[in-house]
Amino acid sequence: MRKQLFAYVKKKYHAEPEHLWSRYPDYAIFRHADNKKWFGLVMDIPRSKLGLDGEDVVDILNVKLPDPRLADLLVQEPGYFRGYHISRGNWVSILLDGSVPFEDVRRWLAESFAATASKETKQKLRPPKEWPKAKETAE
Repeated sequence: MRKQLFAYVKKKYHAEPEHLWSRYPDYAIFRHADNKKWFGLVMDIPRSKLGLDGEDVVDILNVKLPDPRLADLLVQEPGYFRGYHISRGNWVSILLDGSVPFEDVRRWLAESFAATASKETKQKLRPPKEWPKAKETAE
């Protein structure tokens, strides 16, 4: 799913994966072009680091959600965990082994993109306001 995710992020968000750490060559971040904030972090870690059985390595995606309460609810679902190696309460790790459908991964990545966007980008992402039309009075 990692390759699929990288291709999706490149097409949708025009962001290339950045490999920042020589010690962890398979870790990659996605960041906004304008404010340089991260909206995703892909890591490969042992299953045991997530409290799962086994020592085989799995890919995860860390995303930032707009509300810590949403993160609290989400981590109760299979395939979701508190943000691994990210201490803030609104980061969530998503298991990329197929236990979370790719459509859901895309949804949470979009939430993370919006939550970390600059003010200018948020204005572009926000749908235009449609004001209700005033009722015409019959004369």
